Amino acid sequence: MRLLTLARDLQRRKARERQGLFVAEGIRTVEELLAAPLRPRGAVVSDALDATPRGVALRERIAAAGIPLLEVTARDFATAADTDAPQGVLMVAEQPVLALDALRERLPASDVRLLVLDGVQDPGNVGTILRSAAGLGAAAVVALPGTVDLWSAKVVRSAMGAQFRLSTVGDTVEALDAFLAAERIVLWGADGAGAPVGALASTAPDRLAVAVGNEGAGLSAALRGRAAGLVAVPSTGLVESLNVAVAASILLYELRPASLRRPA
Repeated sequence: MRLLTLARDLQRRKARERQGLFVAEGIRTVEELLAAPLRPRGAVVSDALDATPRGVALRERIAAAGIPLLEVTARDFATAADTDAPQGVLMVAEQPVLALDALRERLPASDVRLLVLDGVQDPGNVGTILRSAAGLGAAAVVALPGTVDLWSAKVVRSAMGAQFRLSTVGDTVEALDAFLAAERIVLWGADGAGAPVGALASTAPDRLAVAVGNEGAGLSAALRGRAAGLVAVPSTGLVESLNVAVAASILLYELRPASLRRPA
């Protein structure tokens, strides 16, 4: 039962950070994890997994991969699950260890797009942002202090496997500032008072990082002071502001790399 105890412990951020592990829960998320270049440590399953042919196939796939598999009762499974209606499968895996310095080796030579999360706290928002970043050509996502843990169960589930294939880094504003300067990457901040993104898209820098701020407070003063410019998503004014995940997705699309602008 050590694997079950570990999965329970990993519900806490400090435990995830200390052990460098995370939990992926649910059939779809575990399927995505198995297809990604990450290292699973083990799986916990209950009879609920056998309720569908897809679940049965996933159980067989886990066993065929030689991944340690612990079968438990539905009651025990619920103690480690993060959902109200568990699908009977969760997997413990290693977080990819990546620092800003190591990110240099993963950046394309040109047409660089980074996304910076400055205190974004809602797991659902962050999961949606990670999916958009992966789908719209961001080379990496950098999470600054105050941002929800990118490897929490809720973020992992809402991202639907996006961060399994997307470079993600957590660091300080000061470290980010030094990294952007060394890599000659321009920082823009998302703000309602900024210039409309449509007017800037065609002249955006070749190497660009876009920062989005906290759901209520917006960009921190520290990051705003470092931004070379502010960019906004125009709206009708009938609402105070757009949801941060919606705004980030629009900005990522409008400022997407040139390779995604070419006709198919």
